[in-house]
Amino acid sequence: MKSSAKERRALILSLLEQQEEVFVTDLSRQTGISEVTIRKDLTILQNRHLLLRTRGGAMRKPVENTSEETGIDRKRMFNFKEKERIGEEAAKLIKDGDFIMLDSGTTTLEVARHLDKFKHLRILTNAMNIATELMNYKRFDVVFLGGNVRPSSLSTVGPLALSILRNFQGYKLFLGVDSFSMEEGVSTPSLEEALLNQIMVQQAEKVIAVFDSSKFNKRSYVHVANINELDCIITDRAIPIGMTAKLKSAGVEVRTV
Repeated sequence: MKSSAKERRALILSLLEQQEEVFVTDLSRQTGISEVTIRKDLTILQNRHLLLRTRGGAMRKPVENTSEETGIDRKRMFNFKEKERIGEEAAKLIKDGDFIMLDSGTTTLEVARHLDKFKHLRILTNAMNIATELMNYKRFDVVFLGGNVRPSSLSTVGPLALSILRNFQGYKLFLGVDSFSMEEGVSTPSLEEALLNQIMVQQAEKVIAVFDSSKFNKRSYVHVANINELDCIITDRAIPIGMTAKLKSAGVEVRTV
């Protein structure tokens, strides 16, 4: 007998207590329900902040411990569709010939993947995977910040990265975000990342924060930027109720996709 929606969703959450990840195909076979319906169940549970969607299924939501950092291999699996839409929307704020900076992160990587229409851009980045992605265009001027490499984020940090970054200013910054709250603004678990991000923000002409809605109402170990230092936030439609109005009152443009 086919299970009800309530039973299916309870089963999914129960399975995620026992294992880290579940898959649509397995859940479909187990419940006798179509894969389309299972995907809808996963989306509903994600919107209730009970799990995180991945390609082909869902993962257990990490325990809230913002002093610890999630590796980029896991981050890229979370809310991937939302990140793709955010990256596409962010590219709309770029004009041919612009000087932009792409911070490290899985959402900023999606910005890099949506630059097809541009003939010429000057791009600064501290992310190894983003620099590699930009090489596929073969027409942009790309500067990669040197420094110490952080395997968890594939980014460069430290004195050398800071020294190089201080030579540049006046760019449009697309800032990756680990945690965001109205009280603390942008924060991150990594002191080294925070120090670099702080300089990025200070020397930018415009600061555009790109992050999915799971990052709202969270605080991490190290402060990066206050709300009044942000010009625009691009996020998905699952932004917490009332947050858009609060951000606009603070003078921040909000784009949801």
